[in-house]
Amino acid sequence: MKTSVDMGTAEEADGRVLLDPTGELAGTQRARAPRPATLDGKVVGLLDISKARGDVFLNRIEQRLTERGLTVKRYAKPTFTKPAPVDLRHEITTQCDVVIEALAD
Repeated sequence: MKTSVDMGTAEEADGRVLLDPTGELAGTQRARAPRPATLDGKVVGLLDISKARGDVFLNRIEQRLTERGLTVKRYAKPTFTKPAPVDLRHEITTQCDVVIEALAD
């Protein structure tokens, strides 16, 4: 018999059950990627994950970065419901030094 942990659920003290659709038993911990000391001379990628109004945020970020003389490249995921396709991730990693991702609704 599966326990609530085996099924990606957690029972609260008041009897409510929280369902976790990821089914992870333990969260993954990753070290943060090192940040550059400056953006000068860097190519900045702006990734729109295709959520509503994310482009509005990225338009403003692009304006501010280009005012500083930085090179900016724009990218967009086909849908926010799935991870970015492998070819898009490859394109971003080979063309950009840093990436800003827009999450908005």
